[in-house]
Amino acid sequence: MSDRRAQGGTWRTIALVIAIAAAGVVGTLVVAAAMGVGAGERADLLVLLVPAGIVTIVAAVLARFLLARASMRQRFVAVALLAAVIAIANIGVLTLRMTVSEHDATLVTVLLLYSAAAGVAGALVVARSSSAAVTRLDRAARRMGEGDLETRVGRLDAGPELDTLGATLDDMASKLQEAQQREREAEAMRRDLITTVSHDLRTPLASLRAMVEAIDDGVVADPPSLQRYTHEMRRSIRQLSEMVDDLFELTQLDAGAIEAESARADLAKIVADAVAAMALQAEEKGLHLVSTIDGVDGIRCSPRVARVLQNLLSNAVRHTPADGTVRVEASRRGDRVHLAVQDTGDGIAADDIDRVFDPFFRADPARSGPGAGLGLALAKRIVEALGGRISAEAASPVGARFAVELPL
Repeated sequence: MSDRRAQGGTWRTIALVIAIAAAGVVGTLVVAAAMGVGAGERADLLVLLVPAGIVTIVAAVLARFLLARASMRQRFVAVALLAAVIAIANIGVLTLRMTVSEHDATLVTVLLLYSAAAGVAGALVVARSSSAAVTRLDRAARRMGEGDLETRVGRLDAGPELDTLGATLDDMASKLQEAQQREREAEAMRRDLITTVSHDLRTPLASLRAMVEAIDDGVVADPPSLQRYTHEMRRSIRQLSEMVDDLFELTQLDAGAIEAESARADLAKIVADAVAAMALQAEEKGLHLVSTIDGVDGIRCSPRVARVLQNLLSNAVRHTPADGTVRVEASRRGDRVHLAVQDTGDGIAADDIDRVFDPFFRADPARSGPGAGLGLALAKRIVEALGGRISAEAASPVGARFAVELPL
């Protein structure tokens, strides 16, 4: 494949040189006619231009192969010298045909030699800046290849082509750096996931194992104890189920499931069902669970809003002591829906407000609470995927308040 591309490039180069040479011959004849040169003289001129064009084509093709491994500076100097040599050769031909006098030919040749020297000097100056730019590009590319993605080419001032190449290289380094950062964050999250889930699975599994062994060994046989054990087993199973649901749904969110869904549910019913689902847990802790719904009748939204409310309510019930209150509010304000869950629990420390939505974050350093710390992170991802916002703040005088704002 590469050999075919190389051959195609060679033939395209030859065709371009032939086209330029032909255009030069035609252009010269047109200029001669415009200046009043007769047909006979134009015929003589064509006789001179055809071999000159052939020589130019051969020289250009040879230069392509001879200079294939030459440096940029050598190529620029070779082009300047080639142009001067061709011009001097044309003067020599005209002198031999006695079209130009020897005195004029000598004078023009001297001027051409000066022009050649000036051209070589200019080629060296231009090649130097271009060569320096290429060196910077090479050095930066090597450093990036070695893993130093902080390296940047910067401004080259070496022409639009090299400047564009430098900017492209810098942009590529930035994107690679961002991708590397995302990969590190994903790896850190994966390690946290394994550590957290391993820790949080151990407690309910150990509890279930102990209770099952106690029942199986006949240590517990009286109905009241069996009922208590059954209740505790059901609580452990619910804890495991919630953890698995959080992990499964988090995977779905990463796969972009929210953007593809089209199902809708009644918002008022979602709020009522979420409150009803948490009523038993609230009652077991002696909490007051109240809801206020204002102007959301008939509003339909994503069914995943139920998951958001469930997680917020579960978090509020978990962190609210006995005789506390958990309040759910739902209202419509213009073209947006506002939901809020407020409790009279432990509240949120000022240093933790910006971190409560991070996966696996827990304000409790002992990690004694149930769950894997994914509930609030999951709620945030769902809300943001739906085009809304979620925030947390310390409530007054005690407790915490989580507010959700969703577009209709």
